[in-house]
Amino acid sequence: MKHAGAESIAALHSLLAELRALGGLVERKPGTFYRRGSAFLHFHEDPAGLFADAKLGGKQFSRLPVNTAAEREALLAAVCISLGLAPVKQPNDAFAQPSAAFVSDSGVRSNEQSASHIKP
Repeated sequence: MKHAGAESIAALHSLLAELRALGGLVERKPGTFYRRGSAFLHFHEDPAGLFADAKLGGKQFSRLPVNTAAEREALLAAVCISLGLAPVKQPNDAFAQPSAAFVSDSGVRSNEQSASHIKP
């Protein structure tokens, strides 16, 4: 399985933007991320599709498919967990809107507008 080419990397632009925004990762070349000076995440392509190799729980790379939106979300969530970050964006989560939801330092999800319409 060969490393992903420029076209394949370009097709992952939204996933790459989210990975770049996480912090703790350095993108040495498009689609190749390092953590603490060590290779952490890169992409491959073959006839079966696109795959990410990521060090999610140790020294070995885990291979995950990234062909669908759900697979990309799963990779992003796994990377967040590996980096010690709480994944904020979750499918079908009403509190996942970036402008309205956040995770506090205590790890509690909050929505500033959600309590404003509730009466005691």
